[in-house]
Amino acid sequence: MSVSRLLHTVRFLRGRQIAGQLRTRLRSLVEDPARFERRAVPAFPGCGWTPRTAFLPPGPQNNAAGDLLRGQFRFVGRSERLGWPPDWSGSQPRLWQYNLHYFEFLWALDYEDARGVVGDWIAHHALARGRVGWEPYPTSLRIVNWCGYFFGRHADRIASDVAFRDRLWRSIHLQAAWLGAHLETHLLGNHLLENAAALALCGSCFSGPSADAWYRRGRDLLAEQIPEQILDDGGHCEHSPMYQLRVAYVLAALRNGGRPDLAERIDEPLARMIRALGNLCHPDGEIALFNDSAVGVYNAPAALRDWWADVAGRPRPAATPAPGAFSLPATGFHGALHDGGHYVICDAGPLGPDHLLGHAHGGIFSYELSLSGQRVIVDSGVYGYEPDALRRYCRSTRAHNTVEIDGQSQCEFWSAFRVARRARPRDVESETTGEGFRLGGWHDGYERLPGRPRHRRHFAWHGRGILMVKDTITSSREVRAVSRMHLHPECRIARLTEAAAVIEHPRGRFGVRFCGEGELAVEPSYYCPEFGVRIDNRALAFAASGSSVEMGYCVASDSEEFEYDLDGGARVDGRSFGW
Repeated sequence: MSVSRLLHTVRFLRGRQIAGQLRTRLRSLVEDPARFERRAVPAFPGCGWTPRTAFLPPGPQNNAAGDLLRGQFRFVGRSERLGWPPDWSGSQPRLWQYNLHYFEFLWALDYEDARGVVGDWIAHHALARGRVGWEPYPTSLRIVNWCGYFFGRHADRIASDVAFRDRLWRSIHLQAAWLGAHLETHLLGNHLLENAAALALCGSCFSGPSADAWYRRGRDLLAEQIPEQILDDGGHCEHSPMYQLRVAYVLAALRNGGRPDLAERIDEPLARMIRALGNLCHPDGEIALFNDSAVGVYNAPAALRDWWADVAGRPRPAATPAPGAFSLPATGFHGALHDGGHYVICDAGPLGPDHLLGHAHGGIFSYELSLSGQRVIVDSGVYGYEPDALRRYCRSTRAHNTVEIDGQSQCEFWSAFRVARRARPRDVESETTGEGFRLGGWHDGYERLPGRPRHRRHFAWHGRGILMVKDTITSSREVRAVSRMHLHPECRIARLTEAAAVIEHPRGRFGVRFCGEGELAVEPSYYCPEFGVRIDNRALAFAASGSSVEMGYCVASDSEEFEYDLDGGARVDGRSFGW
């Protein structure tokens, strides 16, 4: 870490974040958790809610009851034997420990086993300095799960189990009070939204003055954060389809169990998020993997859409959006879906809010492509959040389907979540055509390099499964530019020439033809569609050098031999496809 890199990172933070950082660090030096834990807790005030429908368990529930009772836990692609009840203070990576303390696995258990494991946590993971389970983020998720499971799914059982109910209430009261004193204003984004949702949902679950205070605090934070985080086009401000799923789930949970006055704050932005989510999914039903995104972390999009409809009292939406082009201009995602399973989505948006780029990748003007319902060109996904070489790779421009210049990423990524100098898309224009769309723009991410190189890209998509890409790189000195196309692991390179390739996949084949004064090569690559999963795949890499470089390529479904020109477009099977 250099001083320059630190300054370029810190200068984008908001004053509220800086104050939160200082407060968090100073408080850890003087705060006495034991004294906080001794505060008086009122008697159980009664349950104050009637959820509109059953709660949807969060995420895919990768832990079966039998495995859990044998002490085997699996989170973020990693399985560990912790015993039963588990060791709550292990040495696993922080994200893995977070998942343990979320208590999402509770939904796989029957009441008695859930009762026992929660009782053990209360007894053996008491509030203390440095305990992962008491950090605000896992505390937020745990409160939601405990309330939803015990006072939602098992409301009748908990009502008659007075001794455990009172013990549970004392712990929830302590957790909610602790959370209210430790809001993640130093991070903002989805973390603060989770804090607010936990307080509002917990406050809705119970009666009494404490619950009223939690509810008001959470409600006011939500009133501030929802307009800021849910963009006009329904995307989430952090530009991650994975966090789009999570935030939509949280809002749906609030709509299901929150007090009535929350509905008017939630209904319209949540409906926007659900509509946008339909555009962010491939024909296989799973999300595109832009920025920090992985499948299998949160609920499947179809299950979330159906639950939202039940909660909101609306008809369940169609399994897939109507065919045609779409544009989410605030988020920066543009694409199209067509009958037969052809789908493309391009990322022409900013990395996210300047003060909140922890989940950003160097993928401006990258894209993903499905042909005949099969993913064929993929983004990197995300392996995990630990600051290691694979994390750095997944965030790098090299791992995305766009142009890398002089071996550098579009942005200065460092540590696990930091970004110093960053790229911004400029002059982005999108236009729907009769058969698809056109999209173009440039970004300034490489202007920090010698020669101040600039990358401009144009896309043209035709619904038959024809994608044309044209790149222009200008610089005051010679640079080396590499345009990569990362193939899904199920794709096989059937034929490769100096400027073309034929790719076979489980549902067919497609051709690729490159243009420009460059060289085509095949590189090893990694695909990380799930946390903790790394799959070897390959990338077609077209490299060219100069101070003024024009290059590009065309992808044509079900075609092997065709013509492509950077100015005139493509001619495939006797039919012309222009810009």
